[in-house]
Amino acid sequence: MKKLIAIAASVAALALVGPAAAQSPIIIKFSHVVAPNTPKGQGAEKFKELAEKYTNGKVKVEVYPNSQLYKDKEEVEALQLGAVQMLAPSLAKFGPLGVKEFEVFDLPYILPDKAALARITKGPIGKGLLAKLEPKGIIGLAYWDNGFKIMTANRPLIHVADFQGLKMRIQSSKVLEAQFRALGAIPQVLAFSEVYQAMQTGVVDGNENTPSNVYTQKMNEVQKHMTISNHGYIGYAVIVNKKFWDGLPADVRTQLEKAMADATEFSNSISQKENDDAIAAMKKAGTTTFHDQTPEEKAEWMKALEPVTQDMASRVGKDLIAAFKKEASAKSN
Repeated sequence: MKKLIAIAASVAALALVGPAAAQSPIIIKFSHVVAPNTPKGQGAEKFKELAEKYTNGKVKVEVYPNSQLYKDKEEVEALQLGAVQMLAPSLAKFGPLGVKEFEVFDLPYILPDKAALARITKGPIGKGLLAKLEPKGIIGLAYWDNGFKIMTANRPLIHVADFQGLKMRIQSSKVLEAQFRALGAIPQVLAFSEVYQAMQTGVVDGNENTPSNVYTQKMNEVQKHMTISNHGYIGYAVIVNKKFWDGLPADVRTQLEKAMADATEFSNSISQKENDDAIAAMKKAGTTTFHDQTPEEKAEWMKALEPVTQDMASRVGKDLIAAFKKEASAKSN
């Protein structure tokens, strides 16, 4: 906390520098916790490229991947303090911030496919959720896709009973905590940057994540088994400090909005391929045994996890869950 306050104070001091600095480029520090070669990492680099191009150098974007500046729990607070200007945290991060509605994305099996996801994030539900961030001093700019999750552990995860007693790493989310308890596992909240070592030393037995995140963090080196379950979803909201964003010249803000729209289209277009390539690379490495879930096994998991959605309705919002399910099950035009 002291570190964040000190950095925020220095940022404020720099803002008071006189006319001599007037022609200096506007700096956007874009911090994230994953590797540069993930969908989010590549999206951040694409935004940097386009933002600097569209503003003719009026803006300079500094991208800090792999938790170089802040870990999971620190980054949103750093943004609110103005120590960084832009983040792309996973949607689960907004529950601890007080915007519990975002945890609807964490509910198991609530998104059947990417078409349903697009209808929700591009429609009134997605826009309404982003609007809830503004009272927190945050502007939501876009949703970036990562993909559906797989399960990893050092023993096969085929039946629900296989989870019994396993210490499974989660992000800080009451929904994810309830999910693993329903499976008989012991949820462990842990920063993303600490997961590999925790697996290596036995602090945790496994986790859920997208294949691209698993592969780029080399978790396949310390996890013997992976189940392609697609039981849940990981996505991100690209967010910016509201005071910073509102203080930008109108023309610069418009150019950055275009850069973000184009970077979003790029990032979302590559996520499926990145995950498919990650699975192929891990299979080729030969350190992990993969299991493709059968319909019967999926039905067993779904039955065990069904109470999670019911139990979380009071936290996430019963009406929101109903609206989410309705939109998710609607047919694409």
